[in-house]
Amino acid sequence: MADPAPLSPIAALARRHDPDRFLCTLFAPPETRDTLGLLIAFNHELARAREVASNAMTTLIRLQWWREAVEEAQAGAPPRRHEVAAPLAEAIRAGTLAPEDLLGMVDAREAEAEEEIPSRAALLALLRGSSGGLAVAMGRVLGAPAACLPGLQAVGAAYGLAGVLRNTPALSMQGRCLLPADLLAEHGLTPADVARDPRQQGTDASARILAGEGQALLREGRMKLAALPRGAVAAALPGRLAARDLARVTAAGWSAAQPPPPRGLGDRLAVIWAGWRGRA
Repeated sequence: MADPAPLSPIAALARRHDPDRFLCTLFAPPETRDTLGLLIAFNHELARAREVASNAMTTLIRLQWWREAVEEAQAGAPPRRHEVAAPLAEAIRAGTLAPEDLLGMVDAREAEAEEEIPSRAALLALLRGSSGGLAVAMGRVLGAPAACLPGLQAVGAAYGLAGVLRNTPALSMQGRCLLPADLLAEHGLTPADVARDPRQQGTDASARILAGEGQALLREGRMKLAALPRGAVAAALPGRLAARDLARVTAAGWSAAQPPPPRGLGDRLAVIWAGWRGRA
């Protein structure tokens, strides 16, 4: 039996930084996987803009770097020397990736530069543009019909929301909180309170409300994905992980201060089963 082909550098980046979505790409047509890995790597770079920045201005500067990289590629300028920017420029020039999708993902991330997310509406807008925008871009690569793109955006946003809840303890260690200020205020808290200590009374209740909104996003998305072709299902598979994560948040005994368990066999099997069946 022959050894499996080694991963391309961009696919290896995607697997290292986003193993969830990388697993989902394995159910895409082989010829599309590197492009999907490129999108995943681009999304990771945008997320890092806030993670590695010490202040809002630095975050915005990093995001502007990526905005200009996309715009320069669109204009036919030489690609920037970067392990993601260079292949991204090639894909844009080849017409494989739509610049407007990429720029929308950059724009959405600007909300993360602020000290806090002011409202649930602002958080959902961020997620629809970032994680949801990534799902839409992946769907375009896979030939998803235009009618299915809103469904992919909703499912992608639900996965992003589940990630916000999973990462609450890790974000707190960085002095950050992405739970919306208006929701926390209903429980007598501020984002700064949760950033200092996610064990604050009211954090769990706020997270469960958001989990309910995430489950509503999944229902919205699935209703719009009935016509999603089998070849495009990889773009929707993160929704399977979101469903499991959100169910954990709403289960008895869950705590926002408790680091999430690592991905287990059940999570992987949920993706594999849905991918094998070709069902979103």
